[in-house]
Amino acid sequence: MTGSYRDHQPPQFTEKRKASRIVLIESTGKRVLEQSRLRLCCIGLVFVLCFVAIALQLFNVSLRGWGNEEEAALTEYRAKKPLYPRAEIADRNGTVIATTLRTASLFANPRVIRRPKEIARKLSRIFPELNEAKLAQQLAADKSFMWVKRHMTPKQQKLVNDIGEPGLNFEPEFKRVYPHGSLFSHVLGYVDVDSKGIAGIERGMDAQLRNEDNRSQPVNLSVDLRVQAIVREELMASVNEFKALGGTAVVMDVNSGEVISMVSLPDFDPHEPGKAKDDGKFNRAAVGVYEMGSTFKTFTMAAALQAGTANMQTSYDATKPIKVARFTISDSHPENRWLSVPEIFAYSSNIGTVKMILDVGTERQKAFLKSVGMFTPVKTELPESAAPLLPNPWREINTMTVSYGHGMAVTPLHLIRAISAISGTGKLVSPTFLKDGNKGKEQPETVLDENNVVNVRKLLRLVVDYGTGGKANAAGYRVGGKTGTAEKLNASGGYIKDAKVVSFVGVFPVDKPQYAVLVMVDQPVGNKSTYGFATGGWVAAPVAGKIISRMGPLMGVRPVFDGDVPVKKNKDSKQWVFFDGGAVSAVSF
Repeated sequence: MTGSYRDHQPPQFTEKRKASRIVLIESTGKRVLEQSRLRLCCIGLVFVLCFVAIALQLFNVSLRGWGNEEEAALTEYRAKKPLYPRAEIADRNGTVIATTLRTASLFANPRVIRRPKEIARKLSRIFPELNEAKLAQQLAADKSFMWVKRHMTPKQQKLVNDIGEPGLNFEPEFKRVYPHGSLFSHVLGYVDVDSKGIAGIERGMDAQLRNEDNRSQPVNLSVDLRVQAIVREELMASVNEFKALGGTAVVMDVNSGEVISMVSLPDFDPHEPGKAKDDGKFNRAAVGVYEMGSTFKTFTMAAALQAGTANMQTSYDATKPIKVARFTISDSHPENRWLSVPEIFAYSSNIGTVKMILDVGTERQKAFLKSVGMFTPVKTELPESAAPLLPNPWREINTMTVSYGHGMAVTPLHLIRAISAISGTGKLVSPTFLKDGNKGKEQPETVLDENNVVNVRKLLRLVVDYGTGGKANAAGYRVGGKTGTAEKLNASGGYIKDAKVVSFVGVFPVDKPQYAVLVMVDQPVGNKSTYGFATGGWVAAPVAGKIISRMGPLMGVRPVFDGDVPVKKNKDSKQWVFFDGGAVSAVSF
């Protein structure tokens, strides 16, 4: 038999078999199709549920909001936050010393955050200063708003955004930046997290700095960045060398009253004022009140000259101490002889000074000190100012002690303003921290006649040439000034023998002053280089000399050397020669 079994099947059987196969294939295809449809429906249902969940969440966030607490907090904050950045602040030469950058702050809605511990861990890695455990607790709280981090950097904002947590959000803000760090900390002050001025110029001129109309133009201060850096460097070196508690230094334009530099040490970082100690925030120049010691003898000389009770040839008996009740007034280095007015000042004789002021009298002394601004606070663009501490009642013994700088306490700004007046123009010019800050104002009253101003200049130069201020001398700049050393008061009103405030205040060029310089160091400790002394002549005067020699060329002050002066001083004949703008005069000494 040839051929297969299938080849010999009846035709009708073959047709039936083909038909059954077709039916089987069709039923299988339908079953697969139905399964596919079911799967598509399930997948579609999953997508629908996801979109419903997302829609519900969007409805919850967008329509219901983040809660009344969050809305109220943001609404209140946005109502008070600045709409525009604060105006820039620049020094007298246009160099920016305070500016504003756009930034963002991070806030959270804990009710939306589902994994508070995980989010806290991630955030603490971005912001190491945050406490992870405390943050996790806050993020798990039943509230709808909290600040997490104010003023982030762009990098930090990106890292937070990469977390992908819908419960975290950003609020656009402004951040105040001080390019020179702590250099101008007590001049500029600082702002809070909401850009509101808290201290210094930032507070004193807050309204102007926040004004929309002024934000395009910087506020030009009178300070000079270059001089400020010099002053801080030299003062810091002295404070460190003599292990002092701190110090302050001020440079002021004698004629305009513009403050070229003001430094108070220790200082602080204005970006992080919360971390600063109280001593660092304390402005010794504007708020600290101190007995200024022998620098006050300058005012006694000026008062006597103005009252006509003494002239440059008058002499006083300084042979022995003065006894008043239980008090004895003596000299640190007694000459034990009659002294002329220039000698009293150069040798810093307490005895001679007291006898001069007794001739002047209490009422004229008080009137003169009041005329040079010693009885009221110094008003400037800074909000910080302190009233002087005056004797009350003012007895004769107070008249005596105040004449040489004890029993009355003032701020360094009081002292430099008054010295500038009696050795500069003869008028009491108010200090200002703005460039051209006194321009257009009413002319101040005269406090000292022109002839007596020249005499005060001669006396100041005498101290640097022959007296305790020799270390303030800066070659070519004809410095004149006075040193001061005063014991600090204790809590009971007595004096601490080994705790002193030492100072130097002077002007240059002394024949026609352009700038006044004050240096004060708080509680220095003498060392080997000063033979154990810690007085104004050993500590403060050298700082002033270094400042003057470095700032003089920057400020365009032309030096004059001995070869430019037609007559030199003659120490053998006890005459001192004063160069006064081309004229030379001699003072008996």
